[in-house]
Amino acid sequence: MTQSRPSVSALSAPLVESLIADAQILRLGIERTATGATIVDAGINVRGGLEAGRRITEICLGGLGTARFVPDLRFPRWQTAIQITTADPVIACLGSQYAGWSLSEGDFFALGSGPARALWAKEELFGELGYKDAGGSAALVLETDKRPPDSLIAFIAKETGVAEDKLTLILTPTTSLAGSVQVVGRVLEVALHKAHAIHFPLDRIVDGVGVAPVAPPAADFLGGMGRTNDAVLYGGEITLYVEGPEDEAEQLANGLPSSTSRDHGRPFGEIFAGYNFDFYACDAGLFSPAVVTVTALSTGKSFSAGAFVPELVEKSFRG
Repeated sequence: MTQSRPSVSALSAPLVESLIADAQILRLGIERTATGATIVDAGINVRGGLEAGRRITEICLGGLGTARFVPDLRFPRWQTAIQITTADPVIACLGSQYAGWSLSEGDFFALGSGPARALWAKEELFGELGYKDAGGSAALVLETDKRPPDSLIAFIAKETGVAEDKLTLILTPTTSLAGSVQVVGRVLEVALHKAHAIHFPLDRIVDGVGVAPVAPPAADFLGGMGRTNDAVLYGGEITLYVEGPEDEAEQLANGLPSSTSRDHGRPFGEIFAGYNFDFYACDAGLFSPAVVTVTALSTGKSFSAGAFVPELVEKSFRG
């Protein structure tokens, strides 16, 4: 593998530094371990907030994307959305933001996302992308409500090839404001992941934008998982700009929306419970935005598919 695209670790490093520098105003907790690693608490023992979540989303995108809050009138009671744009959607979303690094030790488990994944680059996906990053610092975002053990921190540093004092771990529980924002901020990423799953050539995806309503945080992990998924599945919308034949752009549009899944039509919490809380038993085709538009750059023609389900967004968000 060769690095033919910008370094997500280098591009995101200033964002990480800014997050740490502004920890007090962002209501974040900062810990330096005995070996020098930095742990950022974005909602476990501190309050965190929406702005922290927005900045963490941009770190997850490897410095190749922008996250901003925008007004959203599609859902009367939930009029704040997060909008994602990227300079390189495939690397930003799949090479960095995707939560593809499974980390566990003892009773600790978390999925890791962000630029450090591209330093590790042991997921099969990186072979397909032809991308492996190199850098002297690493940042990994963990969806967890627990501090990782020191031995796991040492493992992450070793696997990414950086010294522990150059490693930053950002902890974002789904029940927090920051955690809710950064999960909903994956609205474009899940679309690209599904495009990959249905075998659309990733090198033909030129650009993309996504938007989804910001879900209010829930009182527990399962509730938070349900709300953030529902925000995307029933309230998310993305546009992709692709190269290639017009008919293949139309096929992509028709194949992407969450409504193509057998599990579509119920709050995610109910779906999850129906599979005995086994995430991998859920239909993988469910995890995609509600509405998709794909524009064929060769002809300028756009194709749309899917539909919002506002009553499910309302039911989920109100609890």
